Amino acid sequence: MRRYLNFIKIVFVGLFLCPTVLLAQKRDTISPIELQEVLLNHFKSRNESHKSPVPVQSLSGAQLKKLNSLSVADVLRYFSGIQLKDYGGIGGIKTVNVRSMGSQHTGVFYDGIQLGNAQNGQVDLGKFSLENMEKVSLYQGQRTDLQQSAKSYASSNTIYLETKTPKFERGKNYQLTMGVRSGSFGLFNPSLNLNYKINKAVSARLSTEMVRADGRYKFQYSNGVYDTTAVRNNADVTSYRVEASMHGRHKNEDTWNLKYYHYNSERGLPGVIVANRFARPQRLWDRNNFLQADYKHKFGAQYAVKIRGKYAVDFSRYLDPEIVTTTGFLNNEYDQQEYYLSLVHSYKAKSFWTLSFATDLQHNVMQANLYRFAYPKRNTLLNVLASDLKFDRLNIQLSLLSTGVYESVKYYEAAEDLQEYSPTILFNVQPLSTPDLRIRGFYKKMFRMPTFNDLYYTFVGNTFLDPEYSEQINLGFSWQKQVGAMVFNITSDIYKIWITDKIVAIPGTNLFRWTMFNLDEVETNGVETNITNSGKLSSSFNYTAILTYTFQESLDVTPGGSSFMQQIPYVPKHSGGLSMMMDYKEIALNYSFIYTGERYSQKANIPSNYLQPWYTHDISANYAIPFFGENPLKIGLEVNNIFDQQYAVVKNFPMPGRSFRLNLNYEF
Repeated sequence: MRRYLNFIKIVFVGLFLCPTVLLAQKRDTISPIELQEVLLNHFKSRNESHKSPVPVQSLSGAQLKKLNSLSVADVLRYFSGIQLKDYGGIGGIKTVNVRSMGSQHTGVFYDGIQLGNAQNGQVDLGKFSLENMEKVSLYQGQRTDLQQSAKSYASSNTIYLETKTPKFERGKNYQLTMGVRSGSFGLFNPSLNLNYKINKAVSARLSTEMVRADGRYKFQYSNGVYDTTAVRNNADVTSYRVEASMHGRHKNEDTWNLKYYHYNSERGLPGVIVANRFARPQRLWDRNNFLQADYKHKFGAQYAVKIRGKYAVDFSRYLDPEIVTTTGFLNNEYDQQEYYLSLVHSYKAKSFWTLSFATDLQHNVMQANLYRFAYPKRNTLLNVLASDLKFDRLNIQLSLLSTGVYESVKYYEAAEDLQEYSPTILFNVQPLSTPDLRIRGFYKKMFRMPTFNDLYYTFVGNTFLDPEYSEQINLGFSWQKQVGAMVFNITSDIYKIWITDKIVAIPGTNLFRWTMFNLDEVETNGVETNITNSGKLSSSFNYTAILTYTFQESLDVTPGGSSFMQQIPYVPKHSGGLSMMMDYKEIALNYSFIYTGERYSQKANIPSNYLQPWYTHDISANYAIPFFGENPLKIGLEVNNIFDQQYAVVKNFPMPGRSFRLNLNYEF
């Protein structure tokens, strides 16, 4: 109880001494729009986060096109409270860490259904292109929609990826968009998107894309004796993506969606730069397929049911010519299968009171060509009872998640079955006589299961591992004000997080024999602040400015530990950014600045592990030229890392310097 009281004492001081987070304005980047419509759309989009009990950060529509980004991972850099692990270049693997909790504590949802990876619990966000993306959102804690699945409650933080759906102008039954992007490091990125209206109730969409790049870029290297300029090798990538979906609506009440997703890639793993070695031969192949669907039916005005389902097959192959086994080079292959079914009931008992009960069933199977592999199977049953009380000035949401995990293996001993309960309480309140101010907060208790690699990987796994447990407390405010032709929004949140039984690994007799065990305890104190201002300076000049700042102190508090009360690896105390978007007639300009403060690459905060701060400046310009009738040809030019700063997100994995990209896009 003492730790909660100590946290409450510092809450109000931290909230008002530290500045803040975000804002979004939905509008067309090319065509001029009347001011009234801009402001109405802006307030509609911001009202969700203003009244939300949890911090919400979103970028959608035209904003996504302006941020000089190829993948979802690039966009997430603009959100506060996130550390992105980027191993370099277009083909480098990219994972995200929210509020220093670790990648496995963040659930990633694709059109409302979670992307799974039972093998290592991480999702490579560099795989997911922005070409077919309508909205990217980050929810601290959990989303508040009572028609969400039980899996949506089962993560400490969630990232929601919403893909584009067909939209048609009056009198048109199809829409075809073609684009191509080219630039530095041998990038060639063509895409094609087709929307087709089958009838008034059913439409279809096809989205295809290829990404090819050699990934060769120059970087500076110093070994303490001399400096040199080298070229990044084995960072090439070739990938193909196909998405096909159908969307239906019946009597404006029942809706359904069906999606097939295919991704296939081969890439080099650029590897660490140490001891004057600049080339690595390791290769990685990925093949991901899933079929998912959802159906919503309303029984009158009070009761609704939503059903979701998914079948996924994932294959990965890792080749390392530097390691020779009895059968040749190290060549590991992994196959994962996932079966998923979700049923959600929502009932509106009163005009202000909604109840929800969600049940999810998930089955995971994993196979590999490894010696003495366990061939694990995991069945997960989740049940959530949630209640939402919503008044004009007050919103309270309570939920209780029950999680049962049951495992079996072909060889050895399976991990013990698990039954856990995870409560969450959320609130948002408007103080009297202050209509522009909302106070919000939440408490959430959660855990994460050890992954298949943690439990069963040959010579590494430990079937006696306990889950990681986490607790979060968050308190913040949102202030939103319209002044004439301008809209202001300020949000700030202070939070504290405890993680116990953290799963860690230490090397054993050699680098291929590691020991997994529960040890670390981590405490995080943080403040996130966002300030946004948008408006219209003239009939044809619109602008949006977003300033973000994050302070984060994540300390190892393991009793008797060698790094007691030191900052955990790769978490900067200070980070932030600035984005400015301007539209003038057919011209759109964007500038962004991202800053990440000093960090340490290991648990010991000593000079040899110190990583210098880094920052980048990026700019882009877009112009629409009349071409073949009314539809314009959209041309975009991007310059990233303008000042050619040499930096690394992960130690000894150098990032690209200055780069250029040219975009062409035409819609029929």
